[in-house]
Amino acid sequence: MKNHVVLSALILLPFLGMAQKFTSIFNKKDLTGWKTHGTEKWYVANKELICESGPDKQYGYLSTTKTYKDFELKLKFKQEADGNSGVFIRSSIDGTKISGWQVEVAPEGKHTGGIYESYGRGWLIQPEAADEKWLKVGEWNEMRILVKGDEVTSFLNGHQMVYLKDEKIGAGNGFIALQIHDGGGIKVRWKDIKVREL
Repeated sequence: MKNHVVLSALILLPFLGMAQKFTSIFNKKDLTGWKTHGTEKWYVANKELICESGPDKQYGYLSTTKTYKDFELKLKFKQEADGNSGVFIRSSIDGTKISGWQVEVAPEGKHTGGIYESYGRGWLIQPEAADEKWLKVGEWNEMRILVKGDEVTSFLNGHQMVYLKDEKIGAGNGFIALQIHDGGGIKVRWKDIKVREL
């Protein structure tokens, strides 16, 4: 009997591991698996996903066509021009009015890694001033976002930026999205966008 239990565990191990692997959600070629919202520019060049302000200079979003509840997200971003953007979690949208929570991606000193609730409570938590220095201005940065139940933790270049436990976020469900802020003059490059569902 004991041998059967061990054998069953060995058979299941590869399948258990599969559920924990990171999966790329950007194919480096086009916007397959994503949907644009608004008139701002989203395109692929040199295997990078690029967002750029259009002539309307309004908010724009690129959302996954799939929803994600509990997950770990890893991506890299490089800010050019203004660079005011963000990564939305468990979100939904009507036109360009988004409902959900944004992990901030912004210029130096503008709270990258903090969590903002759009059309709701506003800033829920911002990084400590000393943590703002982890942003590499004009270089590639790695962001990691861990979303589990009512807890969200953000990391920038391997450093924890914020941790938040929030009942409203815990009840949320929806897509992952990237943002172009309004105002014009914004350009951000993204790559290596991967998700591990929990």
